[in-house]
Amino acid sequence: MDVKSGYPWWLVSNGLSHEYPPLRDDCACEVAIIGAGITGALIANALMDVGMDIVVLDQRDVGWGSTAASTALLQYEIDIELIELEEVIGKSEALRAYHACEGGVRKLGQIASELDGVGYLDCESLYFASSPKHVKRLRAEYARRRSKGFDVQWLGEQPLHDRFELEAPAALLSRPAAQIDPYAFAHALFARKCAQGLRLFDRTRVASITCDPSHVELQTEHGPLVRARHVIVAAGYETERFLPKTVARNRSSYAFVSEPLDPFPRALNGCVGWETARPYIYWRVTDDGRLIVGGEDDPIDNALKRDLKVAAKSRKLLKRMGELFPRLSLEIGFAWGGTFAETVDGLPWFGPHSKSDPRILFAMAYGGNGITYSVIGAQILRERLLGREHEMAHLFGFDRVSR
Repeated sequence: MDVKSGYPWWLVSNGLSHEYPPLRDDCACEVAIIGAGITGALIANALMDVGMDIVVLDQRDVGWGSTAASTALLQYEIDIELIELEEVIGKSEALRAYHACEGGVRKLGQIASELDGVGYLDCESLYFASSPKHVKRLRAEYARRRSKGFDVQWLGEQPLHDRFELEAPAALLSRPAAQIDPYAFAHALFARKCAQGLRLFDRTRVASITCDPSHVELQTEHGPLVRARHVIVAAGYETERFLPKTVARNRSSYAFVSEPLDPFPRALNGCVGWETARPYIYWRVTDDGRLIVGGEDDPIDNALKRDLKVAAKSRKLLKRMGELFPRLSLEIGFAWGGTFAETVDGLPWFGPHSKSDPRILFAMAYGGNGITYSVIGAQILRERLLGREHEMAHLFGFDRVSR
C-alpha cells in the first residue's frame, strides 16, 4: 500500500484559498496579532467586534501551520478527564473549565453559522473505553458529569455495538460536539474581517518585539516596523520563542484521511470518536464521505524525523480502526503529521506572562481542545484589552499555580 503524505488534508482539499501581501511599509495599529491561523482569526474577530484596529502578521501563508494540520474535532471534553482534573486543580476550577469549553463549542457554532463553506457540523462525542480495565473509571466519569448537569449518556457493550458497530466494552455519548474545516474557517473569517478593515500580511516574519513606555514595536525580518499599543502572540507552538521560559512541550501527532466510503456507514454520521487510552486514537467524518483518523502521538519534536514516520504511523492507525470496526473497509487516501504542544494540566495559556511586558499578550491554545480554547481565549483577551477581567482569565492565565 502506497501512503501519500506531505501537506495536511485541508491544503490538498481546498488548495491555497487566498494569498495576502507581505508587509512592505511601516504601519501602526491598536493591536498587532502574530499568527494567522484559526486562533488569530478568532481573536481578530472578537477584537474587531468591539471596534479595535487590528493588524495580523504571519511568517507563512494564512492557515498554513498548525491550523492546516488540525483534524478539528470540537469538544467540551478536555484531554484530562473531569475527575482527574479535579485532583489537579480542584473541583470547582475543573468544573468551570469544562463548562467554559461547553460554551466555547456553542460559541464557535454561532460564528460558523455566519460563514459559508467552512464544513461546520453539530455532532455527538463518543468517548469509549479502550479496554475492560477502563470501564470502572469511565463509569465514575459518567456519574460525575451527570451529577454536574452535562448532557451525557452511558452505552454498554451491546448498545454500543448495535448503534455504532464499534467493538468496545462501554462508552460515553456527549453533547455538544462539532467538527469544522479549520483551514477554510480561518480563511473565511479573515476574508470577512478584511472586508471590515482588518489589515492582514502573510509571509512576514516578526524578528523581535521592543517595548517602550507607551507602545510596542514589532521589527519584521525584512525591515518594516509595526507600532501597536498591544501585541498578541498567537503563533501556535512557535509562540515559545517570545516567552522568557518554556511552558509547554512539543509533540508530534499523525493522521490520515480515507478514500471515500461507498456506501458510507450511517452509524458514524454526526459523531466524533476518541478513546480512554493515552495517547488516543480519534476519528470524524468529512463532507465527502471519508473518515479522518488521528493519533499515535509521540515525543518527537523534529519535523524531518516526524515526517519519516508518517507512513508507518498511518498504517498503525488503520490497523487499530480495523480492530474497532471489523466491518469497515478503509483505505488510506492521504496521510500527514504535525507538531502540537501540550501543557501539564491540559489547560491553555492566555494573557500576559509575569516576566514579560504586560502589553505582550499570549494566546497558547494547547492540547486536544485547541480550537475550543481559542474561542474562550479570544474573549479573555478582548476583556483584558477593554480593562475588564474575564471569569476564566485566572484559570487559563499564567498566574495559575504551576503544576
